[in-house]
Amino acid sequence: MRTLLVIGVGVGDPEYLTVQAINALNEVDVFFILDKGPASADLLEARREICERYITEADYRTVTVQDPARDRTAEAYVSAVDDWRSERARLVEDAIATELSDGECGGFLVWGDPSLYDGTIRVIEEIDEHGALELDYRVIPGISSIQSLAARHRIPINRVAGSVLVTTGRRLATGLPDEVDDIVVMLDADLACRAYVNEDIAIYWGAYLGAADEVLVAGPLRDVIDEIATTRAALRARKGWIMDSYLLRRSR
Repeated sequence: MRTLLVIGVGVGDPEYLTVQAINALNEVDVFFILDKGPASADLLEARREICERYITEADYRTVTVQDPARDRTAEAYVSAVDDWRSERARLVEDAIATELSDGECGGFLVWGDPSLYDGTIRVIEEIDEHGALELDYRVIPGISSIQSLAARHRIPINRVAGSVLVTTGRRLATGLPDEVDDIVVMLDADLACRAYVNEDIAIYWGAYLGAADEVLVAGPLRDVIDEIATTRAALRARKGWIMDSYLLRRSR
């Protein structure tokens, strides 16, 4: 039996790790790291620093798996993601079979929380369904970008008797829902919120939350959207990648 731990390590700040996550790190024999190319070098380094800081009991090693490229131009978005995830599962399964012995524990360090817009759990489920490896796996939650965004802006995500929608830029581009006044938006490469500058909406935006490079902007959407767009473009050009999210809040 091989054991796998999917460990949420929070966003940005190494001190976002929970005690449970730190204990889990110290169980791991082999960490499997998905390498997404030069643009992800900062995130790989952050994971390395987390291991060096918190692992005191385990003699661990690291195995890097080259993450397959994803077709971001495909019209059938969901099937394209499914194909990409299946290829990722195949590569990870090969790595586990080769690098993790029976009785050992493998670990996956997930940025933020494994339950929120991350495919690691689904990849492991697919490997388990193949049935070629005898696996047991556990999921350790982490501090998500949503929690960090609210904390850094010093706001609650919900309002009294209100609902909160968590969605993506792709979905936001299809329209604002009428029944929800507080909308958390992730994975928005095109700032779809630009379409709603004429509405009475505030935005709370954050990039690289919890990290040394963290940037926060808040205010009426119509007043700060240009600042956000300019800042975002400059940060992406400088670092080669950006990780950001925001809350849209309709006036009541």
